[in-house]
Amino acid sequence: MVKVLSDSTCDLSKELTERYNIDIIPLHVYLGSEERRDSVDVTPEEIFAWSDTNHTTPKTSAPSSEDVIELYKKNLDEYEQLVVFTISSSMSASYNVCRLAAEEIGEEDRITVIDSANLSTGVGHLVIEAAVMASEGKNMKEIEEAILELRGRVRSSFTIDTLTFLHRGGRCSSIAAFFGSALKLHPRIVVENGAMRSDKKYRGTIERVILKYTEDLRELLKKAKPDRVFITHSCGPEIANKVKDFLKSLNLFKEILVTKAGAVISAHCGPGTLGVLYIENP
Repeated sequence: MVKVLSDSTCDLSKELTERYNIDIIPLHVYLGSEERRDSVDVTPEEIFAWSDTNHTTPKTSAPSSEDVIELYKKNLDEYEQLVVFTISSSMSASYNVCRLAAEEIGEEDRITVIDSANLSTGVGHLVIEAAVMASEGKNMKEIEEAILELRGRVRSSFTIDTLTFLHRGGRCSSIAAFFGSALKLHPRIVVENGAMRSDKKYRGTIERVILKYTEDLRELLKKAKPDRVFITHSCGPEIANKVKDFLKSLNLFKEILVTKAGAVISAHCGPGTLGVLYIENP
């Protein structure tokens, strides 16, 4: 039997982790000197409030090796093999921590750690695919091989309301942050080869921007694997529901999953972020 684990950047809801029998390894968020655990004891709303009060972005860090090892040992008592997912290794040390933890306890033959080369529910897509394969009786190597084929077909993009959080976290220049705010420009960020880049800018209110961004995906979504699509956000539910209604009208997906961005992703992207994430057909 195979158990699937993921670090908390997969942004899967509690309902989904329970449905697919997935364990979560929390990353850490630091509100000044106060340490919190993503998906456990800090919310995006707390992060936004703290960041605005302190005019800076909370620091985030990979899970501790002690926490990872503890979770490995607990699951290895019950399962023969573990498949573990992390956020892109170019964005965090989470992959190395999880890989080295497997080596430290001498269980490399029973644990495989997969660099998702993605973030948020771009990771979540792969985690669920792996969990489905595990429930079908596939072994660790079979799952790893299938996931590595799927990994390059995950399509992750999102729009953000403000460049302030990316700027505070050192992910855009002060000039870009200034002009983005002054001109009400909202970039579309895409994830490619494990890294983020901006490929388009929108102007206007965030609701108008999000709906235009979603409409721009219409043709691309026709190439999507039909099993599921994620709408992952840190904006109000009203906008997310309008995006869901639009995706429903396309009649392309068996399941449309709406999830909230977790604390780590929110710390870097800020409020008013929304992404549509899917897997492209071969």
